[in-house]
Formats: sequence, structure tokens, C-alpha cells
Amino acid sequence: MGAPGLLAQVLIGKYVDHLPLYRQEAIFARSGVELSRTTLAEWIGACGVALAPLVAALRAELLMQAIVHADETPVAQLDPGAGKTKRAYLFAYRTGSGPPIVVFDYCDSRSGKHASQFLGRWRGALMVDDYGGYKHLLAQGVTELACWAHARRKFVEQYKASGSAIAHEAIGKIAALYRIEAQASDMDAPARHAHRQQHAAPLLGELKAWLETTRPSVAGHSGTANAIDYTLRRWPALVRYLDDGRYPIDNNPIENAIRPIALGRKNWLFAGSHTAGQRAAAIMSLLATAKANGRDPHAWLRDVLTRLPTTKDRDLRTLLPQCWNPAG
Repeated sequence: MGAPGLLAQVLIGKYVDHLPLYRQEAIFARSGVELSRTTLAEWIGACGVALAPLVAALRAELLMQAIVHADETPVAQLDPGAGKTKRAYLFAYRTGSGPPIVVFDYCDSRSGKHASQFLGRWRGALMVDDYGGYKHLLAQGVTELACWAHARRKFVEQYKASGSAIAHEAIGKIAALYRIEAQASDMDAPARHAHRQQHAAPLLGELKAWLETTRPSVAGHSGTANAIDYTLRRWPALVRYLDDGRYPIDNNPIENAIRPIALGRKNWLFAGSHTAGQRAAAIMSLLATAKANGRDPHAWLRDVLTRLPTTKDRDLRTLLPQCWNPAG
């Protein structure tokens, strides 16, 4: 039987410090503690089940917000019948306003049906890239916000590849939009909206006119042409952040939440099953939310695992990372 502090250490070792269980097994053995990776895996599975009600509450809180970031990243899942791994996906969601909440949804494909199932009847503003899987949601009344960091990245890649003067100029023009955002970082939503209308809207008008004027002079299938075409195609969603001071300019918050997954999956190797992937996603959701709210993940998780068995359903919200106060 693992005590809450030890359970928290094992979970954080795997999902925060990216230590696979065989490495944790060896670390414990060096200290004279015999803990097989089978035991460690059983503990993680049991914690995933115990924490599931908290993840459901976390998802409910996220879907109460008017603005959500979304992205997805591939992960490997063991496919015993084929004797190899197959590709699964983690869909990631993060609040765009209010306390930061991150929820990962483990899915067997990248199909847009998974985003539709997760979001259900939610109808707010969704910050996404140009992946077609989200288009069905937009047709159902979800407001699309596009990411200026994605648009900028295409010009950056082209400038690095070819030294394109047009790409370099585009990077500078987008940088001016970010300087305006930086000036408004401490403003409330109405003030930020007014600031954007005064300073960003004119620059965006000039940028669009410049892109449209420049495009005919660029070779049709070049990287620079592709970057311009992407930006113009996404223009209505890219400039929609002008409409509301709460709307974000880019999808960087969710990309930052996903980044540790990209590092960790090199060490986890693969998820053992779909159920194991779902449990891992649940644990990672809570730990990512704890990190986003500035919580010490070990202190939060140890306290929650201690209190969870005696916490009534109506009080579960008090254990969520964004609401948590240490016991005592």
C-alpha cells in the first residue's frame, strides 16, 4: 500500500519529471526499497481511477468559460495484436479567460468527432490552428479565433530557409502587433479592446493591404507565397481578436501546456492501452492545471490524495488546483 506522499512522488516522477517506471524502480532500488514497476503501474492506475471525479469537475469548469484554446498532439499506444505501437492523440484544451484550466482528452485518432464529443453543447470562442477537424464545430455556432503565432511561424521558417526579404518584413509587421499586446497586458478587457481598436486595427488594415499587393509578385508555389496565402485565408479569424478584449492573440498557452507532453513521450515510450492512456490524460490534466495556477504539484497531489477519500461530492471543487487551499 502506498501512502499519499509516495503515490504523489511516483505520479509526479512520471508525468512531471518524465521518469518512466523502470527508471523509478531503479532509483528506489538504489535506496534499498524494492518496488517493482508492476506495483508502480498498479498504483498509477488506481490513482487515475480515484482522481477521475476531479477531472470530470475540471472539465465542467472549463466548459463554463467563454473562451477555450484547443490543440492536439500524437502519442504512441501499444497494439498487441500487431506487435508494435499505433498512433493515438491527446486533444488538449485550456481556458482563455478566468483561472487557467488544462484538460487532456485521450483519443484513438485525430478525427474531429473527438473535439465535438468533448465540447458537446459548448458554444464559445475557440482558438485553434487550421486543422479541418474543428470545422464542424464552427458550422454549429462556435466562434473561430486564429493564431498569429502560427501565421508568424510560417514566415519565420521561410526566412530561415531562404532569407526572403518579404518574409522578414512580414515578421516585423507581426512583431508590431505583439508590441501593442504587450502594452495592454495589464489592462482589463474593455480597456484592452479599446487599445486594440486604436492601435492594432490600423496596423492590421495596412498589413492586409500589403499582403494583397505583394502576393502577385511572389512565385506561386514558394514558401513565401504559402505563408502569405495562409495568412490571407485565415484573415477573418486572425483579426477576430479585435472584437473582444478577452480574446487572445494566439494559441501559445495551449502549446505551452502540450510542450511537456512532447518531451515526456520520448521517455514513456507508449501507453499500454486505451484505458491507460485515458488515465494518464486525467492525471496530466490535473498536474498541468496545478502548474498553470502556480501550485507545487507534489504538495497539491499529496494533499488531495489524502483528503479525497473523505471529501463529499459537493465539495470536490475545493480540491481542484485553481480552487485548492492546503489542509490545516
